[in-house]
Amino acid sequence: MQKQSNHAKKGLLASGASMVGNNKRYIFWFFILNLTLGSFATAAFRNQAHSILDNSLYSGRLVHGFDMAAFVELMMRPEFGPTKAATMSAFYFIFLFFVGTALFLPGVFQGFAATYRLQREEFFRACGRNLWRFVRLLIVSGIVLGIAAGILFGAQGALVKKAGESTNELLPFEINLLMLTIIFLIMSTVRIWFDLAEADVVLSDQNAVRKSLGKGWRSMLRGWGSLLGSYVLTTIIAGAILYIGLWVWIKLVAPESILGAFFVSQVTLLLLLIPRFWQRGIAVTYWQQRMAEPILVVEPAAVIAAPAPGTSEPVVAPVIPTGATETPTA
Repeated sequence: MQKQSNHAKKGLLASGASMVGNNKRYIFWFFILNLTLGSFATAAFRNQAHSILDNSLYSGRLVHGFDMAAFVELMMRPEFGPTKAATMSAFYFIFLFFVGTALFLPGVFQGFAATYRLQREEFFRACGRNLWRFVRLLIVSGIVLGIAAGILFGAQGALVKKAGESTNELLPFEINLLMLTIIFLIMSTVRIWFDLAEADVVLSDQNAVRKSLGKGWRSMLRGWGSLLGSYVLTTIIAGAILYIGLWVWIKLVAPESILGAFFVSQVTLLLLLIPRFWQRGIAVTYWQQRMAEPILVVEPAAVIAAPAPGTSEPVVAPVIPTGATETPTA
């Protein structure tokens, strides 16, 4: 069996960051996947917009800044064509991105947990073996997240409406802010649960998804404070990256600089992948520390050999300890 990584001896945040640093190629390939599917998703809209903007003064109002009125008028023009053609194309490629995520994430989990650089064959073997398991996990997570979001946002709307009947003018705002915080914490908790279940499915080679869901839930409750704190911190870092990226785009990139806007936006999207993979590393670390089954090493009994010629004492053969053989570093 594969020897546990030294990452398990570190804290959640430090170990997760170390896993991301040792496997930066996964971030790069997911970025390429996102960029490729995004370019195909926007192709229909680009073609429809080009047919009008290439021969119209509207392009100036959209290139030198963003004029919302001009954009809405562009969308309403008959020659633009049906908006459904562009939106449905984007929807299909968004769906493909989720399929790609379900396909390649098992290999990422396996690579994070490995004590050596995972080879290409092992990566794709883990992806193929766990594809149907991850599809089932995504279906269950979509149902659970949808129900939870519906209940929480419904409760938020009812409480804010009730608070609006109060004479305290700040009460609706305070209730709204409090409910958004509660919703964020609860939805983060659900995400932690499913991240741990995904890690257990891959690293335990568990075919019964329901068992990984139960194990992930129980383990998440035992370490809820440290897990939630780590996820909240990485989410705050993601928010800071997004804010800085938007600030640079608005303040430092000229409105007519298409290349500059493209570069800043793509660098921001690339950096936003780091906190998400960091969270996956945290889940793998927690699995190694709290969820992995211990490996029992049984020492063989001493072998008593026949007495050597000319002696009366038996010769006791030395005991050679056996244990998990360390996987060679690739």
